[in-house]
Amino acid sequence: MSTAVLENSSAPTPEAPVEAFTVTLIIRRFDPDKDSEPRWEDFDVQMFATDRILDALHKIKWEQDGSLTFRRSCAHGICGSDAMRINGRNRLACKTLIKDLDITKPIYVEAIKGLPLEKDLIVDMEPFFASYREVQPFLQANSAPEKDKERIQSVADRARFDDTTKCILCAACTSSCPVFWTDGQYFGPAAIVNAHRFIFDSRDDAADVRLDILNDKEGVWRCRTTFNCTEACPRGIQITQAIAEVKQAVLRGRR
Repeated sequence: MSTAVLENSSAPTPEAPVEAFTVTLIIRRFDPDKDSEPRWEDFDVQMFATDRILDALHKIKWEQDGSLTFRRSCAHGICGSDAMRINGRNRLACKTLIKDLDITKPIYVEAIKGLPLEKDLIVDMEPFFASYREVQPFLQANSAPEKDKERIQSVADRARFDDTTKCILCAACTSSCPVFWTDGQYFGPAAIVNAHRFIFDSRDDAADVRLDILNDKEGVWRCRTTFNCTEACPRGIQITQAIAEVKQAVLRGRR
């Protein structure tokens, strides 16, 4: 058997090596022991296009200034701890690729707004979690399930609140809300989203309690439907829609 020979064949051309380039990060710094007001400080770092802002922050902390302070944990967009403002928008540093930003200009990084600034990129999250706890974000059922049985729920009933189960409590939505910036009493989008998750859960019996809580003057009626929260959500939750659904449930008096 003869073997066919391909004419004009050539070996694959090796890919060009990926080159690093200099990126300038301008970070809003604040040390409560030294600073009366926050200040901007710039850093030049060698990065690759596929690196993340979190990688750049790590490189600055490990190689240039060990005092740079920020939160991070899983580095995969699950824990939500590294939410910050990047070029004026709330994002997760671990999910923001350098190539997706305009690298011809400096990249501005600062703490999220509306919460007390503690140091550099860290804010006090307690007011955020206080609102979250106030909406009672846990299942409340009046009857126990059958012995050795789960609480049965249809696929359609589960789909009713599926979107709002995705919240990772990063506060990106709440701290992007202009109402929250100016009104420290407003529950904020994240708390309402987590209330929504249980209000529309067919296994839960405390929807009316949560609706009463959110019918407060600092509840759902403070939302001005600017869609900032929806745009900021790293999980793609339709937050403004969820808030509208809670408003409708308040008006109906039931879920």
